Amino acid sequence: MPLLLTIFLPARMLQLPKPQPKRFLASQREAYEYCRQITAKYSKTFYLGTLLMPEAKRKAIWAIYVWCRRTDELVDGPQSAFTTPEILDRWESQLESVFAGRPIDDPDVALVDTLERFSIDIQPFRDMITGQRMDLYRSRYETFAQLELYCYRVAGTVGLMSSDVLGIDNSWAADPWYRGKEMYIPKQEAIALGIANQLTNILRDVGEDAQLGRIYLPLEDLALFDYTEEDLFNGVIDHRWRALMV
Repeated sequence: MPLLLTIFLPARMLQLPKPQPKRFLASQREAYEYCRQITAKYSKTFYLGTLLMPEAKRKAIWAIYVWCRRTDELVDGPQSAFTTPEILDRWESQLESVFAGRPIDDPDVALVDTLERFSIDIQPFRDMITGQRMDLYRSRYETFAQLELYCYRVAGTVGLMSSDVLGIDNSWAADPWYRGKEMYIPKQEAIALGIANQLTNILRDVGEDAQLGRIYLPLEDLALFDYTEEDLFNGVIDHRWRALMV
């Protein structure tokens, strides 16, 4: 039984598996092809963008995308009701194994190869898991500062992961007037882009999140326009809502 399926199942449903012949992990080619298919299926426009990249970079981005998607599915997927803090702990342990060069399941094979080809820091991956932990115990954010931290963890981190693969165009450094100057690495811009994308998703999914009992709009902003949680759950669209959204 694949690892992700077993960690999704509640403890009372887990049973000792029958002895099975040792299953070999997918080859690198097979693992990258799996990641390509998942990216193409669930993020069509993004996938088309990756086709403009050099082969090594687009394959690496596919591997990162699949890891991020699997992480997100733990709290937003069809089996997310069974996700516990312990499951996320085990997922972080699997991440550490991958960064140590020991893949656990087939998609990990592609990510391990990506980590060997590119210098990628583990911290953004850990931060993303921390963001998923927030979804287990938080369904409200009082201030924008609190929401911004959440957005960094679940989306700003993607900017950091990706920038390590995409790299920086340093052709300008050959110009005489730039010689000896330290190259600027736009990490904060990468984080800001990820946060902006997440904020856009929050605005798009207000109704869907409300059905799950979640409100990501800062409560201080709702109060500023005298718009209540009850109004949001009832789908009230009036002058207060429109003013809030402007």
